Amino acid sequence: MLKRLLLPSLLLLSANLFSQTWADDVACIVYSHCSNCHSPGNIAPFSLMNYAEAYDARYGIQGAVTSREMPPWKAEPGFGEHAGKRLLTDEEVLLINAWVNNGAPEGFAGNAPPPPVYNGIEEIQNPDLSVQIPTYHIPDVLQNDLYRVFAIPATLPGSRYITGLEVIPGNRSVVHHVLVYQDSTGQALAQDAADPLPGYTAFGGVGVFGAKLIGAWVPGSKAEFYPTNMGLHLPQNTAIVVQIHYPVDGAGEVDSTRINFQLSDGSLREVSIAPVLNHAISMTNGPLTIPANQVKTFQEQYTILVPVTLLAIAPHAHLICTSMKAFGVTFQGDTIPMIDIPDWDFHWQGSYRFQKPIKIPALTKLYGFATYDNTANNPDNPNSPPQTVSVGEATTDEMMLFYFSYTGYQAGDENMVIDTASHTEHYLDCETHTFVSFVTDPTQSLDFQVFPNPTGDFVTIEKSFPDATRLRLTDFSGRVILDKTLAFPSEKISLTALPQGMYAVSLFLENGQLVGSQRVLILR
Repeated sequence: MLKRLLLPSLLLLSANLFSQTWADDVACIVYSHCSNCHSPGNIAPFSLMNYAEAYDARYGIQGAVTSREMPPWKAEPGFGEHAGKRLLTDEEVLLINAWVNNGAPEGFAGNAPPPPVYNGIEEIQNPDLSVQIPTYHIPDVLQNDLYRVFAIPATLPGSRYITGLEVIPGNRSVVHHVLVYQDSTGQALAQDAADPLPGYTAFGGVGVFGAKLIGAWVPGSKAEFYPTNMGLHLPQNTAIVVQIHYPVDGAGEVDSTRINFQLSDGSLREVSIAPVLNHAISMTNGPLTIPANQVKTFQEQYTILVPVTLLAIAPHAHLICTSMKAFGVTFQGDTIPMIDIPDWDFHWQGSYRFQKPIKIPALTKLYGFATYDNTANNPDNPNSPPQTVSVGEATTDEMMLFYFSYTGYQAGDENMVIDTASHTEHYLDCETHTFVSFVTDPTQSLDFQVFPNPTGDFVTIEKSFPDATRLRLTDFSGRVILDKTLAFPSEKISLTALPQGMYAVSLFLENGQLVGSQRVLILR
């Protein structure tokens, strides 16, 4: 079974909801939460910079926001208070649903905020250190996503502390995510020099034992700054090592990503980033091996001996992982929630800062859990048929790491405020103008299954509620592939005419209300 609709129960829109328009409601939501990636020259596959573009993609938007695929924010709300949450409110999702279901009207165009302008202004405008990868021509043909690593010497007169870091992708249309390390061993520079092309290829990490993670970037990220008087130590004789994920559709493109640093040479509190919970030494039911056609959950545990201040956490796994969760239990038995990702997606991993630093008392036990689905039901499984998967850095291998960003505890650290916003600040402080109300029907089950998944030539849709009579199949640009009446309780749908790729299956009630959307992957 794939992911359920994440809104509460069945959302029944009241009868007065059919006045939502692009200009009065949806433009504000899209410009605030979507267009920073869905704009010309950025990573998203289509633009959402005006009404016409949003109208053409309306069904894709509806399915993606209702299933919570978009905006990409994987952490479960309420389990750890994280900064910079990229989440739509339930009301915003309902507004988009009502707008699409009512024909996606534009309304009076003059009411819409002006489209945002992405002028590339850097947040760290006068960096103390700036390193840039050599101009890199992505191969004209790619069979798989490419993970390319570039090592650049950092020319420093002495050791410094990183107090701010900003990744500036050279080509936002092809840079999916960036991991930044520092390496004082010389290994990364040697591997780079040994490859005749700029950089070298490495999945997972950067292929260097001893390289230390110092930063990350995913679409929508901003510069990261450490609290006052804190920083990451950067030795004098080191290399900045940059791993960049280029998707398959980036073949033939050119990139020149740059990293800006804000540095201090003062005496600062040193921040460390380390995989405190990891598959090598803290796993309690290992080794991390997942036989073919099995689903397994693994546990990691580590006891903190001295009090520390936790600033951020970054889970890391590969393709067959389906969930990751970490928390602490103090000596007194109190639980400290840190991160819960019930729908892990390798392509949308990142670092999660906390709105306030968290005090981790001495003798706290840290726990990490991760579940791996090595069956044909996992649409991200790279092997068909499934094969036994063990620890490694290759695409078909797995990992289970929880990186902790921390420093030694000082009294009052937990009172520092990093971010208190419960919702992303709206573009130009725009507001939606139409009130949305809804009621829940707790007697109505929303479960429906799409199987097999991945599939080749057909899927079966199985549902437990007769009112869901309409099925719509779209690609992820929002183009409608199939729109038909669905039999109860199940129906087999032919997919033989469709190319390989990811699609969205959406179910609707008789009144046109969207019930939910699920992904289906066609592989042959």
